[in-house]
Amino acid sequence: MACQVIFSHRRKSSLSYSRVLISTARGSSLQIFELFLNYCERFYDRQFITRDNVNKGIIEKFEELLNGYFASGNPQKIGLPSVAYFAGELHLSANYFGDLIKKETGKSAKEYVQYKIIDIAKNNILDTGKTVNEIAFELGFKYPQHFSRLFKNETGYTQNEFRSLN
Repeated sequence: MACQVIFSHRRKSSLSYSRVLISTARGSSLQIFELFLNYCERFYDRQFITRDNVNKGIIEKFEELLNGYFASGNPQKIGLPSVAYFAGELHLSANYFGDLIKKETGKSAKEYVQYKIIDIAKNNILDTGKTVNEIAFELGFKYPQHFSRLFKNETGYTQNEFRSLN
């Protein structure tokens, strides 16, 4: 019952929200702890809202780093890029960076990187006479089967089907 009250009043103003939660939570340490966690979550989420301009700059830098990563020889040397790699390049923790990307784009950082990989793969499949294995290795995949599975899951087509459709 108390949890329903807490979540049903989530959208009200901060002051009335606090009063409802405090009056609901009296006498129960579990509910008070839930109140505390809820405030922590709201405080954490607020940083993404109040830093809109800074966040846009980080997203732009991330996009530049992502493009630069694939334009360089890094995929063949290092392999597929990780979220931690880009977070480190931007001097952020991986968790914060992941949350930031999710709040700003609606996709997780991993999904964002995978989308970029698929976008580059589509262009390579259409623009070159390279084999699927060559494209997979150029993108940083150790095993072409992993690339094929990712491509099929994201596009619904195998690479050869995609090539013949376009």
